Amino acid sequence: MLTILAAAFLGGLILNFMPCVFPVISLKAFGLIRHVHDRRTVRIEGLAFLAGVVVTMLLLGAALLAARAGGSAVGWGFQLQSPVLIAALSLIMLGSALNLMGVFEFGLAAQRIGGVAGPKSGPLGAALTGALAIIVATPCTAPFMAGAIGAALVRPPLEAMSIFLALALGFAAPFTAVSLVPACARLLPKPGAWMVTLKQVLAFPMLAAAAWLAWVLAQQAGSAALGVLLASSVVLGFAAWLYGVAQQRQFSGRRHRPQLAISILLVLGLAVPLAGLPTTSDGGSTANTMAATNTAPDKPVKWTPQAIVAERGHGKPVFVNFTASWCITCQVNDKAALSTKAVKDAMMQTGTVYMIADSTKYNADIDKAISEFGRGGLPVYVVYPADGGEPVLLPQLLSPDIVTAALEKAAKKHS
Repeated sequence: MLTILAAAFLGGLILNFMPCVFPVISLKAFGLIRHVHDRRTVRIEGLAFLAGVVVTMLLLGAALLAARAGGSAVGWGFQLQSPVLIAALSLIMLGSALNLMGVFEFGLAAQRIGGVAGPKSGPLGAALTGALAIIVATPCTAPFMAGAIGAALVRPPLEAMSIFLALALGFAAPFTAVSLVPACARLLPKPGAWMVTLKQVLAFPMLAAAAWLAWVLAQQAGSAALGVLLASSVVLGFAAWLYGVAQQRQFSGRRHRPQLAISILLVLGLAVPLAGLPTTSDGGSTANTMAATNTAPDKPVKWTPQAIVAERGHGKPVFVNFTASWCITCQVNDKAALSTKAVKDAMMQTGTVYMIADSTKYNADIDKAISEFGRGGLPVYVVYPADGGEPVLLPQLLSPDIVTAALEKAAKKHS
């Protein structure tokens, strides 16, 4: 159990460096730099960020365990199989980008527009940043992390939640250390006029995340759902602009409440089209989704439990790629390893049958298979030897050498 907890903590620590969390993590770094000379504020916001991370992770872990107790074989990132959540996250990223660009501002002045007496403390924003960081981290699975989550899914509830807690503590550790340890805080750059430019630059990773989530939504629910999201994005942009106008009018002493009321109503009204988005259904993904998710090799076979039984032990290795369009680590591995000429040549020379198990939409068979391999989430790569022997799990981060060596070994077992 101590080994699993250590793996979870280390996996959470590494998760900070995965591409899916960069937009939100960069915001937290910006916030720490802004208050670097106010040690009390930095400590409070650091602890609030830690609280937001821990609470959100425990809620996510509890939801995952509850879903599995109810009979659903779901794993890490299961909530991203919901088009409604994908669309909501895309709009949140867009709203954050507009805020960073200065279309509207958060803070004391914005609270006074709504008639809120007194300032809200920074900890609330820091806690929400921590919560958002955990939510957007789910498309990525860091090394050591999948095994720890897989162990959590088969442990008693108390042990499982302790694993999720260790994962959260590892994830929050860097910023908590900077917040509480003065020696670490001194490593941060000094605040200055350059921060205005940095704030605007940070908007573009947010826009990139929003665009990527829009692409994922199109894979899950089709062009009609994408159209709803695009229309909602325009409405959100207009509401943000109106909110900014209300702030400017408030600063100049002019009437501002009509613009404020309209902007709030527009944002609240976005819940109607989002609630109307289709929900994913069991049965896997379409061929188009499979092609969009993966490009290697040229003729993949759709994975099913029946297909893998039919292909095993017939003199050819079988490579199964458990993937999803919302899994960023999967996409990185696809480009860095599976789509390379070396891997394609190795598959051709060994006669490997390449299968894709696409979990972009909910598929109970795929989630059950992932759990049986002891993994808590994507990506999962499995090589079945040509002689029908025991399957071999590959690492979550692939290189061409790792894949080609595994294929050659699987083919030699038959010869």
